[in-house]
Amino acid sequence: VANTGFLSLCAHGRVTGLAVEAGAALSHVTSVCGGRTLRKGSRCLGVAGEQLSRHLHWLLLESPREPSVLQALTKAALTRLKEHCCYVSLDYEGDLREGGSHRPARFQTPDGHWITLGKERFCCPEPLFQPELLHHSCPGLHQLAGQSLKTVPDHARRHVLGNIVLSGGSSMFPGFPERMCLELNLLFQGAGVHVEVLANPKRGTAAWAGGSMAASLTSFQHTWMTKGEYQEHGAEYVHTKF
Repeated sequence: VANTGFLSLCAHGRVTGLAVEAGAALSHVTSVCGGRTLRKGSRCLGVAGEQLSRHLHWLLLESPREPSVLQALTKAALTRLKEHCCYVSLDYEGDLREGGSHRPARFQTPDGHWITLGKERFCCPEPLFQPELLHHSCPGLHQLAGQSLKTVPDHARRHVLGNIVLSGGSSMFPGFPERMCLELNLLFQGAGVHVEVLANPKRGTAAWAGGSMAASLTSFQHTWMTKGEYQEHGAEYVHTKF
């Protein structure tokens, strides 16, 4: 039982930093100092992969393309379509204005039909940065990261700023690390710091990798709840053990 933000940092060999997680059901921002999660610095965003898939479907249905093919798209096909064709824009408003500047992408559905995506490619993941596009009133993921960073004690803030780690499947969109870095540098403009983010190519499963690394440490071995303990005390014993 561990915080996924902390585990994502562990996967990058760090115990201090800011974990920005964009997953399937929720997105989180977690500040960690010396292995301790700062609860007041934790933030949650109700926009993640599942919401983005539904948003993509709606965007496609709004277009004048083959409605019967689009309506028949399964959840799995939508996910593949999103992963293969979508990206995060570095200038969303500019790309919207210049309608012909973005390259279309084609995707073949499992039943052999072809779907062409235009502006849907970068409109799909934009709610991570502009949740109001999905009628959410909360700040974007970069703004939540900025809020979290401001809760870190002054003596540790520069160290945390140098260890901003991205994780989760929805952070895998091309352009996501660059956009996050751009937005954070705008937020901290004039503060005398240059923000960079760490985006491991395998960050989609960073929390699992970090969990595996943490569980292999010698210091962790005394915290296991054994099968015998489970059989003797039941599931409630997890609260005693941890």
